[in-house]
This record gives sequence, C-alpha cells and structure tokens, in this order.
Amino acid sequence: MVTGARRRPVVVLYERIADAVHDGTYPPGSTLPSEPRLAAELGVSRPALREALLLLQEDGLLTVRRGVGRTVNDSPPQRGFEQLQPLEEQLSAGAPLRVRALLRAVEEPTDFTTQHLLAPARAELRFWESLLSGNDGAAALSQEWAAPDDVLEQAHPEFAAALRDAGRADRTSMLAVLTGASRGLPLTARSGVTATLLGQRRGAQLGRAADTPAVLVTQVVRAGDVPVLAAKHMLPTGAPALPVLQST
Repeated sequence: MVTGARRRPVVVLYERIADAVHDGTYPPGSTLPSEPRLAAELGVSRPALREALLLLQEDGLLTVRRGVGRTVNDSPPQRGFEQLQPLEEQLSAGAPLRVRALLRAVEEPTDFTTQHLLAPARAELRFWESLLSGNDGAAALSQEWAAPDDVLEQAHPEFAAALRDAGRADRTSMLAVLTGASRGLPLTARSGVTATLLGQRRGAQLGRAADTPAVLVTQVVRAGDVPVLAAKHMLPTGAPALPVLQST
C-alpha cells in the first residue's frame, strides 16, 4: 500500500485545506490567508500550495475575488465519494455495470468494521463482496458491510428488511439496496481516497497483476448519527473514471 508519506505532496496539501474548509477552520464566505502566510502556516512551498489552491478552485471549493483574494464558496461541494449512488451506476457511461456476487456471508467484525460501524466484538455483520464489470472487463471490486441487524432495526428498519428480502442479492450491491430502501430518509456519507496497489488476492479477482496501481475508496453511510453501511471499493488503473467531488 502507498502510505501517506509517499503520496504526492500536492494531493496531501489539497486534502488538508479541503478538511479545513469542511471542519469550519475556513468557513463558507471566509477569505484564506495570503499565499505567503498560508504556506508558512502549513509548512509547505509556495509552488506546491499554488497548485493545490488551483485544484481547489477547479473543484468548486474556492473562488478568487479581485482585490480580496481566495474565498471559500458559500456551498462548497462535499469531499470524496459522497453522492449516494451505487458504484455500478457511478462508473457507467450509460447502462450500469454488471454486479456479480463473489461472496454473500455473515462475519464477525474486523478492524475496519469495528472502527467504522462501531460493531461490538462477536457481532454478526452481513458482508457482500462483488465484482463490477462492463464490456471491457472487470472495473472494480467492492466489499460492503452492513451494521448489525439490531442496530439497523432501530436506525433504519427499511434497510434491514430490504437486506433480508434481497431476492437478487447476487446481482446488486449493498449500496443499491440501501438507496432503494431509503426513499425520503436523509442519509449522509463520508469517504477517503487512497492510492495503492492491488495485491495478490485482489489482482487475481480483477484479472490484473498484483503490482497494478489502484485507487481505494472507503465509504461510511449514516442514517442520522448511526453508521449503517461501510465499504471498500478498489478501482484499478484503466477503470472508468469516478467523480469524487459531488454535491449531495
């Protein structure tokens, strides 16, 4: 896996400033410090800072105002893979990608699900692993976990019922089941995007070499304050483009 220390400095800097926008350090309508001051505060070079700021402008977080400087937009878009739309639809250029079940099981919490779903030890979590493919072959590998049934019954009973009744679970993703069961119910999502390599197992599943570069998207979806779904999506080099800055 490519660690944070080895990621492009501009990407890391972009994320630091985007995080500062979304956590209120630089609230909507505020003006960022001047380039020299901001570079000093962040401990980075001005060329790297300038490149990150240009990317933030392109992605709709910042606007340059003559005589004022760079200001945070009133409604900056959400970061990451935040639009609650199934991955098979997001990656499609028309018709959704095909979903093929690799595994549909119940498992105990892992470090990932303990952290993101707050699942207690010995809880039983539904786990779906799916391969997404189009006419050009495999496009992505998805691993999705639902919160324990007792949590879902309290936080999102419609989702719990839909998972139990998913008659075509081998042809759909868990996120598709969730969005279909959530008409009128507000959901929120937060995600992270990391550069990595496929590795031996995922490479074999996707029909690629183990050292193939890839993007790993992690996602947590909440109903209110309760996390109801956590996922990892692996997209190898050559996969369809994934829009990662969207409004919900």
